[in-house]
Amino acid sequence: MSTPFNESARRTIAVEAEAVALLGGRIDSGFSRACELLLNCQGRVIVTGMGKSGHIGNKIAATLASTGTPAFFVHPGEASHGDLGMITANDVVIAISNSGSTAEVVTLLPLIKRLGIPLISMTGDNQSILAQASASHLDVSVASEACPLNLAPTTSTTVTLVMGDAIAIALLEARGFSAEDFAFSHPGGALGRKLLLRVSDIMHSDQEMPKVASGSMLPTALLEMTEKGFGMTTVVDSNAQLLGVFTDGDLRRAVDSGTDINQATVDELMSAHPKTVHDGILAAEALKIMEDNTITALIVEDDHHHPVGVLHLHDILRAGDF
Repeated sequence: MSTPFNESARRTIAVEAEAVALLGGRIDSGFSRACELLLNCQGRVIVTGMGKSGHIGNKIAATLASTGTPAFFVHPGEASHGDLGMITANDVVIAISNSGSTAEVVTLLPLIKRLGIPLISMTGDNQSILAQASASHLDVSVASEACPLNLAPTTSTTVTLVMGDAIAIALLEARGFSAEDFAFSHPGGALGRKLLLRVSDIMHSDQEMPKVASGSMLPTALLEMTEKGFGMTTVVDSNAQLLGVFTDGDLRRAVDSGTDINQATVDELMSAHPKTVHDGILAAEALKIMEDNTITALIVEDDHHHPVGVLHLHDILRAGDF
């Protein structure tokens, strides 16, 4: 059943969605100019704004920084009391003000001009002091706020945030910023672990890797499987090249078929041409291979088909939030 709360929420969402949809028509030469200034910036991008615009500016700066554009937020009130020293002649400033005449931001204009650095503004009034002083002005005006009093910054802050995301993604694509680049700036998060963790970081190698020679009797293979604890063992030829893998599943099938496991060799029962990976691939890729093939372990081999390690599903799950 619909309630006044639900109706209010739907109204708010509709108003903000319509305002965001209109932004597409404002992506013009001014937007391209802003992106060029930011892309060519030799220093950092300084984002500033007061009140709610400041909160949005903080988020825009954080998004830029995490997508390949060095950026940080400077509070305009603090800037005129010493923090302006953080800004250098190699930087670019993005100033946010819905009115375009916020006193604390406008106060910075002579100082920015004296430094000779480009100013990009995001305002709701293209005739405002801030807009007119900018090398590039981005129009983030809205017909009305979602607030029924048309007072609380709601639609305007949403539109400004979306414009900031549009800039960040345009720059990301222009830089050729990759998933691995993103991971390097998020090493502590689950996504960072997924994108940075490689098979070589977690595989079992050397004495931990199960291995038996071609022609070995099945009891020898079972002993190796038990000792190493992976439920499988690799089978190699006289040149230490991989021939196949013998698993506990192969053992069950041998027993079900009535094979005399005391007389059989591992070559008779192994699975030839097992799934293998190289140690340089991402652990996330290895996990997908396991899932696609319904297996719990992968053989890691070098360029000469020598098995150099084994990776178990549990190793990946223990290493990160996959």
